[in-house]
Amino acid sequence: MNPLRLFAVIQRIVAQLRRDPRTLALLFIAPLAIIGLLGWVLSSSGTATSRVAIVDDSGSSVGASIAVKLTDALKGQPQIAVQADVHDAATARQMLIDKKLDLVISIPKDFSLQNRKIELETLGLNPTGEAMAVPAIQQALIKVVVDQAGGVIPAIERTSVYGSPNATQLDTLAPVVVGFFVYFFVFILTGISFLRERMGGTLERLMATPVSRSEIVLGYSIGFGIFATLQIAVVLAFVLGRLDIPALGPLPAFAIGLGVKTVGNPLVAYLLVLVLGLGAVSLGIFISTFARSEFQILQFIPIVIVPQGLLGGFFWPIDQLPNLLQPIARILPVTYAIDGLRQVMIAGADLTSGQVLMDLGVLAAIAAIFVVLAAATIRREIA
Repeated sequence: MNPLRLFAVIQRIVAQLRRDPRTLALLFIAPLAIIGLLGWVLSSSGTATSRVAIVDDSGSSVGASIAVKLTDALKGQPQIAVQADVHDAATARQMLIDKKLDLVISIPKDFSLQNRKIELETLGLNPTGEAMAVPAIQQALIKVVVDQAGGVIPAIERTSVYGSPNATQLDTLAPVVVGFFVYFFVFILTGISFLRERMGGTLERLMATPVSRSEIVLGYSIGFGIFATLQIAVVLAFVLGRLDIPALGPLPAFAIGLGVKTVGNPLVAYLLVLVLGLGAVSLGIFISTFARSEFQILQFIPIVIVPQGLLGGFFWPIDQLPNLLQPIARILPVTYAIDGLRQVMIAGADLTSGQVLMDLGVLAAIAAIFVVLAAATIRREIA
């Protein structure tokens, strides 16, 4: 090995990186920004106030006493707000559906010293976020009921309006995984493919013809959108379907697909992901106009994709993010895709749901905005 030749190669790499400010930013600034954002969210998550109602359906003095003592105990708990004006189960359940409550504690009709069962009901659309308030409530609940019922620990039953409180982690995360990863891969596919069109001179030759910029961008969007549509269909089929393959000779039995159950219509879920994917196509075309290599397309991932994973409802509910980050989260397309997919796959909503229609409308508007931006920034040059 020749030390001089080795040093020449090292010197070339160092000089190349020194002249590339984007790569230097990716190496030094992007990790600090992402870790700082993650630390900010982690240090501030869980500080949102959980709205709790206590409903006594037992009709007994023991149940009424427990409800009063539990109300007093929870009023001293941080980040828990007891809604003292809610007294019946029907009203509490409707307030859960309307997202005016986060958790309902019910003392059922058959509650007694012999049957000590307390029900905790949540909405069920975001079990991970909803579970944050449960431990403090369970501790207060056990203490109050044990003191009232002579030292006997009560049975605490978890229920939910939608889905199941005992749903697997896969069932819970399926809407999130579908929305986020489709957005990620469609963005990469489109950004790199459109960049190759520029690098190969195809875009330059198109712009020398009477074809307008808007026609070029719209045509590319539809063309890439066709393949994005097929990709989305494959992803959804894999997530929702399951094909069990029996053992074949030395090969053990295995399954293709996750088999996640959806309460709603899979076609509505497909429509949501499709509109999200078309938005990712438009974004990929727009971003690629600022890149001169495929590596530079990848450099946009920490700026474009990672924040959406942290702020779009992937890990934490939007209302539990720091106040400064909540408005940012509400303009991200992944936020609306995840919300819509949860409404469809967990709550069984369809196109008559105002929430689903709003999510679709916002996703379509974002896609249209990026089409306009891409048409405005496209340049006539050979990179």
